[in-house]
Amino acid sequence: MATGVYRITNMSVKPTKMVRATSWSDDVEEAYRFQLAGYRDAQDYVVCNKAEADRWPHNGYIKKLIRKDGCWYYFNKSRECSDKDVPKCKLYSY
Repeated sequence: MATGVYRITNMSVKPTKMVRATSWSDDVEEAYRFQLAGYRDAQDYVVCNKAEADRWPHNGYIKKLIRKDGCWYYFNKSRECSDKDVPKCKLYSY
């Protein structure tokens, strides 16, 4: 699972590679939640909001995100990325 603090020293960090997910994992779940709210990934969220995403304490999944239009997305404690949405999810490498 992708948890931890993201420190960004260069605000113009661009991904070098993008692949589409083929099967569900914790990393796919995290990417799905960020992309549903309009962000590329956790680094993009931190750059835009100057804050880390709120997470559920027991599993580390994202609890809520601020969308780019100022509204909030609230997520359940369990998996939200269904099998049909997995191929729509993009995973970025830096």
